[in-house]
Amino acid sequence: MNSRRSTILEVRDLRVERGRTTILDGVSWQVQRGEHWVLLGANGSGKTSLLSALAGYLTPTAGEFSVLGKTYGRSDWRELRQQIGLVSSAVRQMMAGDEPALETVASGKFAMIDFWGKLARADNNRAQKILRQVECAQLAARPWGVLSQGERQRVLIGRALMGRPRLLILDEPCAGLDPSAREHFLQFLQRVGQPKNAPTLVLVTHHVEEIMPLFSHVLILKNGRALAAGKKRSLLTTNLLSQAFNARTILGTRGGRYTMRVLPKRGVVV
Repeated sequence: MNSRRSTILEVRDLRVERGRTTILDGVSWQVQRGEHWVLLGANGSGKTSLLSALAGYLTPTAGEFSVLGKTYGRSDWRELRQQIGLVSSAVRQMMAGDEPALETVASGKFAMIDFWGKLARADNNRAQKILRQVECAQLAARPWGVLSQGERQRVLIGRALMGRPRLLILDEPCAGLDPSAREHFLQFLQRVGQPKNAPTLVLVTHHVEEIMPLFSHVLILKNGRALAAGKKRSLLTTNLLSQAFNARTILGTRGGRYTMRVLPKRGVVV
């Protein structure tokens, strides 16, 4: 297999500065087809800034990166964004409250917020099929404003899938979900990524409990730098997580999932 064609994402020595502040400092990262990655780090570690750079919204100071074989600065990033599915709080907040879920999904074909116009029959049929795929067929006519948080996240994934993306980025998709809804959503996410033709998934989180067995690799950020990147099984350790979160932690596993306990600071009585 041609290695260039199998490379979904490649970041080389990426640096982002704003004024005297260094936001990202020499980050390198490569994602191959067939891999599913977790982008893990504490608040302020640079996760959102890295996503913004990859989406073309944050111009790098140095280094370079390519997505789906297209190098930033040499390709039309507006066109490329249509091949990248993004599920984030920013997208969620822009949705019109009266838009039916079916139209929200269909709008993903055009990368358009607040869809207007008449759906072509083929687009209607595909949106209906995707709603079934994301287990939300019963929500087709239900307005966005009355959907639960978990339903909204599934519909947004359906919207991203409408564009047939090769890369699907999930930016803290469990934020705001209660424990039951979060667990059901994570189980759903496991099912989404299992088919052979599924897009490459990148899950952004700061909770190791959200790392489903589906995910094979992890990139750990700290203070804008890549602390470690590689296979999940060898990288996720108590020592590395303690460094990443600047705390004393104990990493455990249960039923193929991770747990992390934060210990009191030394000298602190609880």
